Amino acid sequence: MELRQLQYAVQLAIDKNFSRAAEKLHIAQPSLSQQIAKLEKELGLLLFQRNTNSVDLTYAGSIFTERAQQILDMVAQLRSEMDDISQMRKGRLMIGSLPITGAHIWPHVLPVFQQKYPEIEIVLVEEHSSVLEQLTANGQTDISLLTLPLQERSLDHIPLIDEEIYLAVPPKHPLVDKKDGVSLPQLADEPFILLKKGQGFRHTSIQLCEDAGFAPRIVFESSNIETVQSLVAAGMGIAFVPQMVARAGWSQHTPVYLRIREPYTPFRTIVIAHKRDRYMTKAADAFIQTMLEAMSNVPDIKQAGEH
Repeated sequence: MELRQLQYAVQLAIDKNFSRAAEKLHIAQPSLSQQIAKLEKELGLLLFQRNTNSVDLTYAGSIFTERAQQILDMVAQLRSEMDDISQMRKGRLMIGSLPITGAHIWPHVLPVFQQKYPEIEIVLVEEHSSVLEQLTANGQTDISLLTLPLQERSLDHIPLIDEEIYLAVPPKHPLVDKKDGVSLPQLADEPFILLKKGQGFRHTSIQLCEDAGFAPRIVFESSNIETVQSLVAAGMGIAFVPQMVARAGWSQHTPVYLRIREPYTPFRTIVIAHKRDRYMTKAADAFIQTMLEAMSNVPDIKQAGEH
């Protein structure tokens, strides 16, 4: 049994398709099929059930790939520790990122880090919250940009910033005149546009409504916060929007953003998450410090715990 075979099996379990897995592994599909078949022959077990267009894990395959991922993660940690001990300058960091949130944070961080550590390669892994938490828990990212609350219990986090949450309404909505802010309970009968399941900000939006004593009446869902804002601007409903996204401004199809005053001004906390008890490389630690310093210098951004 070889490490590369473990890697192949794990990737195939993720993609459930030989062609896609082979492409990500940068090998030919016949080579991948041959190595998986060789591994199954050695084990005397069928790990994958082949179908016409996909593959499914068998019971044995599920156990094998879970353990294989743990082994691969331990090997990666061992290499990182040895790299640090030998004081190697070169390295690679796998950074998990929420796509829209990252788009507003990384321009403040990545150029600074690259200037300080030009030989450290940064690979961004962009996924929505639930997938990103799982990747981080599996050790497939060194650290990840996420928001509280975290669902994966094996993760620890470092608070980064607190971001105010605004209410986005159509330009002709009656609430537009509420320049002093709106009250959450008065939104009980409004149609809401939310992000789809699996995205952390959806949970935040629903929780805000429930804390105010009502369940949101959801009329549309989208996987993209920009689409949510476009639908709000078109008069299809209202939505909660993070400060950085609202602050970006749009040339067309722009909703009106209102502050929420009652019963409290809501915030979401953006954190740097990492797997608990996983070895933190010097490069990862340097990246975290760069993030904390860079975001502390951004105007109108509150450091976590300041509000």
